[in-house]
This record gives sequence, C-alpha cells and structure tokens, in this order.
Amino acid sequence: MKLKHVVLSAMMPAMTFAAVPAAAEEFALLQEARTVASSIPPRLVGVLQQEIEKGGVEGAISVCREKAPQMAKEASEKTGWQIRRVSLKNRNPKAVPDAWEAAVLQDFDRRAAAGEDPRQLERGEMVSDNGAYSYRYMKALPTQQLCLSCHGGPSDIAPAVKARLAELYAGDKATGYSLNQIRGAMTIRRTF
Repeated sequence: MKLKHVVLSAMMPAMTFAAVPAAAEEFALLQEARTVASSIPPRLVGVLQQEIEKGGVEGAISVCREKAPQMAKEASEKTGWQIRRVSLKNRNPKAVPDAWEAAVLQDFDRRAAAGEDPRQLERGEMVSDNGAYSYRYMKALPTQQLCLSCHGGPSDIAPAVKARLAELYAGDKATGYSLNQIRGAMTIRRTF
C-alpha cells in the first residue's frame, strides 16, 4: 500500500510538469490566433473604404465578395492557419458555420445581449474531431457603421445596392443588422 502511494506521489510532479508546457503552448496558440485574426479586418475595411470612395457602395460589394476571401487565403498560406469568415446569417454560401462555429456564434450573441462588449468577444480552445486535434479560435465581428450600407435594415440599403446584392446572392440572409450587432466572426484553425 505504501509503495503505491509513493509511486503516485512521485508521478504527481511529473504530471503537473507535463501539463504546464501544454497550458503554455495553448496560451501561445491563443496569442498567435489573436494576432492572425486581428490582422485581416482592418485591412479589409481600408480596402473597402477606398473602393467606396472610387465607385460607391454598389461598386465596393466586390471587396467583400472577392478580395476578403483572397486576403484570408493569402493570410492562411503565410501563417499556416486556416482562416475564414462565418455568420449565422450568411450572405456567401461558403460562410456557413460548422457545428462548433455555430455554437460559438450563438454564445457570442447571448453574451452581447447580456451586455458584454461585442468587440471583445472571442473563444479559443483545443478541439478533438474524430481523433484529430485542432486549435480553434473565433473573434466576433460587430457591425460597424460602414457595414450598414449592405448589411443594415431596409432603410439603410440603397435600391441599387439591394439590386446588386440580389443579383449576386440569391439566398442572402445577411441584412437587418444594427450598429454593433454581431454580424459574424473571423474563424481560424490549426490542425495537429
């Protein structure tokens, strides 16, 4: 009986020590994920503003349609993270969240409704899916004033913009948002 106790006591520091690098590694992944996820939205907004100045809101739709996925792809190749945007009310059919992402988005909505600042909402965690492990991270994308021209209510969206959106996105669900409402999230993943 005493030998069993000694063996377990000797193993405890080793088990605790083994958990520290895992926690430290997970914290490092969180920090890296934050940096990667935060790098795309400001660049996208900058390009979007330039296009609006050149050709109005209707002409800037291509930024979110074409340039945003291109930016995400380039950042994915550069960083090694899989990067995309998702929404519970998606415009682009490729922006449909998987089960984990949908649960996180629903949690973000609940937390924002309870008074949390939507600009601070994030989640990062190790996830196991059929024996494969990934570090997954999501950062909420609250609706900014600029977004309302395409994602706002009926009075926010000009008729020409509505027509162009209807032409490009037959199943569009991404309207009716108000300022600071969570429109979606940046979602990134690294598989191990």
